Amino acid sequence: MNDNMKHFQKKLTELELEAEHLLLARHQLVENDKLRNGNREALTALRKKARTTTSSVPSPFGSIMKGVSRPLVQEVCTTCGNHDSFEKTWTMFPGTDLFVGIPFHAAHTILETDQTQLDFEAKKLQSIVKEKSLIISDTGALADKINPGVLKSLVTLNDKPK
Repeated sequence: MNDNMKHFQKKLTELELEAEHLLLARHQLVENDKLRNGNREALTALRKKARTTTSSVPSPFGSIMKGVSRPLVQEVCTTCGNHDSFEKTWTMFPGTDLFVGIPFHAAHTILETDQTQLDFEAKKLQSIVKEKSLIISDTGALADKINPGVLKSLVTLNDKPK
C-alpha cells in the first residue's frame, strides 16, 4: 500500500471514530432529556400537590438575611410552602422497582438536585456534540480530495454473502 492510501485510510478511520463519538453523545443526550423531562414532571406534580409554583413562595428577606448570624424569620421552602414537609410521599428511584415512602421535603430536594445535575450533564453533552460536529465538518474536506462518485460508492458499500 502506498503512503497516500495509508494516509487516506488513517484519516478515514479518524473521521469514523469521531462520527461514532458524535452518535454516542447524541444518544446520551436523548436519554438525558428523557430523564430530565420525567424529573420536571415529578417536580411539577409535587408543586401542584403543595399548591406552589417555582416562584410563588419567595424566601423572606433573602438578601437582607445573608449577613445576619441568627435568622429573624424562619426560611420557607419554595416548593413546600406551608405544606406538611414530613408527609410521606411515595417515590420510585430510577433503576429500581422499589417504591419508598419518604418525607415530602426530602423527595423534592432529591428531585431538584438530580435536575440540576441532569441540566449540567445536558450542557456538557451539547458541547461535546458541537465539538465533534465541528471536528467532522473541519475534516469534511474529503469532497475536495476524493471524487464525489467514489465517496458515494464508499457510503453505499454493502457486504453481501456469496
